[in-house]
Amino acid sequence: MENKAVWLGYSFEILTPEADWNPIAGIYIFCGKNRENIWTPFYIGQASSFSERLSGHDRWEEAVNLGATHIHAKVVKNQTNRDTIETKLIQSLQPRLNTQLR
Repeated sequence: MENKAVWLGYSFEILTPEADWNPIAGIYIFCGKNRENIWTPFYIGQASSFSERLSGHDRWEEAVNLGATHIHAKVVKNQTNRDTIETKLIQSLQPRLNTQLR
């Protein structure tokens, strides 16, 4: 299986929810493939620590119910850059579970 996905020109690693998450900052996307085998984003967020934020995430179960199977993650250490990238992704991709920043 591929291990990279590109969203709006940003490269993300494709990981399973059971991945060994590092305590590093970045952007994540809960997604799954649709009938056309194309990744569909259900929720986009950011974390100051992937390991803390993704452990028992409050939106994961909802995303799974919509078809999420994987988490796409991109390390982005700078808070301002995370804010900018997260906003661009949410506004452009309009994931169903994101109600803010739309």
